[in-house]
Order: sequence, then structure tokens, then C-alpha cells
Amino acid sequence: LALSSLSNTLAVNNSGRWWGIINVASSTNLLTDSKNVQLVLDPSLQLLSRKQRKLIRQNPGILHSVSSGLQTAIKECKWQFRNRRWNCPTSQGPNIFGKIVNRGCRETAFIFAITSAGVTHSVARSCSEGSIESCTCDYRRRGPGGPDWHWGGCSDNIDFGRLFGREFVDSSEKGRDLRFLMNLHNNEAGRMTVFSEMRQECKCHGMSGSCTVRTCWMRLPTFRAVGDVLKDRFDGASRVIYGNKGSNRASRVELHHLEPENPAHKPPSPQDLVYFEKSPNFCTYSGKTGTAGTAGRFCNSSSPGLDGCELLCCGRGYRTRTQRVTERCNCTFHWCCHVSCLNCTNTQVLHECL
Repeated sequence: LALSSLSNTLAVNNSGRWWGIINVASSTNLLTDSKNVQLVLDPSLQLLSRKQRKLIRQNPGILHSVSSGLQTAIKECKWQFRNRRWNCPTSQGPNIFGKIVNRGCRETAFIFAITSAGVTHSVARSCSEGSIESCTCDYRRRGPGGPDWHWGGCSDNIDFGRLFGREFVDSSEKGRDLRFLMNLHNNEAGRMTVFSEMRQECKCHGMSGSCTVRTCWMRLPTFRAVGDVLKDRFDGASRVIYGNKGSNRASRVELHHLEPENPAHKPPSPQDLVYFEKSPNFCTYSGKTGTAGTAGRFCNSSSPGLDGCELLCCGRGYRTRTQRVTERCNCTFHWCCHVSCLNCTNTQVLHECL
């Protein structure tokens, strides 16, 4: 089960209803969450693998964490690409990201990295919040730390998040071809980005607000920070080919590896995103590649960037229309406790790609 399909299997929509999990006991795919509510995977969708179901059973409470992480990743993907020709479109079909996940392009690399990062981030945070029965805060950082601070508090359990993410997400990848290596690499790049962006957070102690000593712990980054880093890596992604050392003495991991397509380029680092084929044309609709095109997208007529009408509309031009929008404005708080607002009507000028 590809992670993109898993997104659709576990995701929760805005109304709070499960898309792919129904609260009806039928079939052998019975799961129980932390509140002993029986959840059954919808057999009409691609199901979790046996290993993935086992991991969920072994970690009560983690199912909701995985789902939340995937939803966060989808929202972040849409935010990062909101002004691009490919704007991370999703659907409620069997494959939430569409046919793009079957390719080997930059966009595919970002999808795998951001969703893997989302699972790791959500699980690590849920551990420190006490939402998962099999993990807690990371208490290994204890005792002396520096001249005026010491380790303490509740560190987010990034190690558990990375380990679970690797076992849960990577288990869906099969084979030994270039796509397999690419997907595993990008999954790990997403997890490593969450780990590398962890930051030390401290609380002061002392008389009258002084900071004579501090208690510090490790805190996860915001997921926006993770998305920003992965977006930069998307722009600088490495194009790779399938490498084979051709030695029977080499281990299976060493035997099959990724090499830069251009021998003059350095090999991709573990945190780089990698791809092996050119991205499709996102300008026009294509049923073969599953691209929707940019017709009907709103653009910025005054921007020379990627969100500008010239680039976003792919030179086809755009139509301009106006619409009147009524919003609450000039809000005032009255003690206690009431807020009064006026209704302001503004005229917006919209530019829409042809």
C-alpha cells in the first residue's frame, strides 16, 4: 500500500468523518483504537498491509496520530505549492494524490517526503502528549547540560517517531528497482528533516523572575518549518540513476544504490530529495498523467513570479472579473464579553487563467 493511498485510507475530512475507516465490525481488518472503539478498514479501498495493521494493534492510540499527520502533510503540501502550476491537487478517489505518485518526478519526491515527515512529526508529538500507550516523552536527556542550565522537562520523542515511521511507511514499498530506491530515500529525507529541525526549548527558574538556572528539553519544529525546508530541497532536488556496484561481496544495500545522473555532480545526501524523470506538463489537462492543467486558476496580474498570470496561465492569457465580497470589519470588544462588528463590502478584481 503506497503512502499516498494510505492517506486516503486513514484521512479525516473537514466534517470529521472517516473516509476509509468505518465504525462497523465486518471482515478481518478489525482494529481497536485507544478508546476500544472498533474500527474496520473499508474493503473497497486498498488496505493496510499485515505489518501495518500489526503495528497499529501494538501501539494503541497511534491510528489517530498517523491520520492527523497525513492530513497535516496534505495541507502543508497545498500551502507550499499554492502558487505553482502543480498545486498539490487531491481527490477522494482510491489514490488521493492521483497518478503523479506513480511517476518518478520532483513532485512525487515531495509527496513521499512530506507525508513521511507528517507521520513522524505527529507520532513524536503524540508520544509526549500521552496519546499513545506504547511511548512517552523522551526522558534520556536528564541531568547536567551547561553552566546555567540542565536537561529536564518532556522532550518530544523523535526517535520513536522516526522508528515507527520507518517501519510503518517503508513497509509498503516493494521491489529493488529505481522507483523503490527513490521512494525509500525520500521517505527517509522527510523523517530526517523533522529530526534535524528539532530545537532546544528552555524555562527559566529563579527568584523574582530571574533566570539563574534553566530547565531545557528538545521540541519538535513547527510543521511549517519542515515544509519550508522540504520545499527548498524540492527546488534543489537531485536527478539520479540506478547504480549497481556489480560485486557479489557487497551487501544488498550497497549493491543497489542511487547515483547522480550527471557524474560531475556529488551524490545526493540523505536529506536531499531525489527524482529520476522529468515532470509532466502541468499547463494543460492530461488523463494519461493525471494533470488537471491551470485553466480556471486565479493568478496575480502584477507578479513576475510563478503566481503571475503569464507563467501560471502558460501564455494562454486570462480573463478579468470583479466580485463584491462582504466581510466583518471594525470589530470592537465590549467588557464583558461581547464583540460587535460592522459589515464591510469591498470589490475584488480577480484574474482567471484561460
